[in-house]
Amino acid sequence: MVGAAMTTMLTPRQERIRALFDKLAPERGKWLARNRYFYEADHAYMRFLIPAGARILEIGCGDAQLLAALKPSRAVGVDMSAEMIRVAREKHPGFELHVGNAEDAATLAKIEGPFDYIVVSDTVGLIEDCQALFDLLRRCAGPECRLIVAYYSHLWDPVLHVAEALGLKMPQVPQNNLPTADIANLLQLANFEIVRREWRQLIPRRMFGLGSFINRFIAPLPGIRRLALRNYVVARPVVEKLKPAALPSVSVIVPCRNERGNIEPAVTRLPAFAPDIEIVFVEGHSKDGTFEECLRVQAAYPQHDIKVMRQDGKGKGDAVRKGFAAARGDILMILDADLTVPPETLGKFYDALASGRGEFINGTRLVYPMEREAMRFLNNIANHAFAIMFSYLLNQRFTDTLCGTKVLWARDYKRIETNRIYFGEFDPFGDYDLIFGAVKLNLKIVEIPIRYDARRYGETQISRFTHGWLLARMVLFAWRKLKAF
Repeated sequence: MVGAAMTTMLTPRQERIRALFDKLAPERGKWLARNRYFYEADHAYMRFLIPAGARILEIGCGDAQLLAALKPSRAVGVDMSAEMIRVAREKHPGFELHVGNAEDAATLAKIEGPFDYIVVSDTVGLIEDCQALFDLLRRCAGPECRLIVAYYSHLWDPVLHVAEALGLKMPQVPQNNLPTADIANLLQLANFEIVRREWRQLIPRRMFGLGSFINRFIAPLPGIRRLALRNYVVARPVVEKLKPAALPSVSVIVPCRNERGNIEPAVTRLPAFAPDIEIVFVEGHSKDGTFEECLRVQAAYPQHDIKVMRQDGKGKGDAVRKGFAAARGDILMILDADLTVPPETLGKFYDALASGRGEFINGTRLVYPMEREAMRFLNNIANHAFAIMFSYLLNQRFTDTLCGTKVLWARDYKRIETNRIYFGEFDPFGDYDLIFGAVKLNLKIVEIPIRYDARRYGETQISRFTHGWLLARMVLFAWRKLKAF
């Protein structure tokens, strides 16, 4: 699709930038081939951030090679260089490509949104007024849109200048000096908030396999990763709090195995924190009559919308997935049937999600002092250790990854389910399946501290050694899927 030609006035610096890229457009392909490893690694990570089939707007799209690599359902690109757009149209005639200055409101006004993703890759250093650009992009972003800014670290300026002088790198004009903190500040001023940061490519060359080895196993390490060439920031629009008329419905999923004495309290202690609450018990082949108790409670409390199911497989993860599949609510919640997370606290989780302050709400038991005997000593130590490891692997601070209470929108769970193929069926607990999926989707994750109570009925079903070994294996799994690729 042919976009309108650019008619707006450019500053002298913008004119120099346009002239340079007009000149470089015919040989852009050669520069990409010369630095194939760098671009392949960059595209691989961008594909991790952006699933195929998304609606994407790219600012400074050049010859649209990144857009093509992302396999979008709708691809829209804007670039000041008419020659770059000409080359891009020849290579990708189905894309919507516009010659224009993205910093001019009239240019973006011609493009119909909203988009699932807006990409600003290797462009932020060339922008005249970054805050003004982000303000304009806010208007193209729907409430669930993600803005991805990819750029290089200025720690690498001396190396890149030498590479340019030796003809190893495409010529470039002087760039804006914008560390991640400055970009975060500019995004905040434009009413975006950061949900993810990443640093990749310590060695932007294959170097007979040495560069690949370093980038997979050394570059992701804490401290060292900040020295990497490639920086990424993912942000979301700040959303307004929902009005009372728009309050969503809720399904509370209660996986239960040998929890007969906790079934009725799970219903009677649950406050009416939402206008429409569904309770879904998913029973897991109990030996103490839990299933029969679920049916009794269902009949005894007809004023509540209660479903009772029996899982086909084993494990909490299987029970949660079965419950989620049957749930009808706009919001999905997990409440462990041991009631160590008090049902009375679920209103806090609901408010955090419904208000837009977060998109995935995770409970944490390790902030407030807990009741005596609520958690065994070794379990407490292990939970702290795994929280630290997974916080690093996920680039997201978690104080407690194994708290059973997790809350998310049903629409986001469907997206996690669709993208589950990336991680596979790896998690018997169910906690990491949801956490990894939320991180992959760049959801805004918020933790809510809760008071962790001791069990009133039954015995813990956690085996510290068996399950600890499974968690250790999942650390390695997470490393491969989230860091070493």
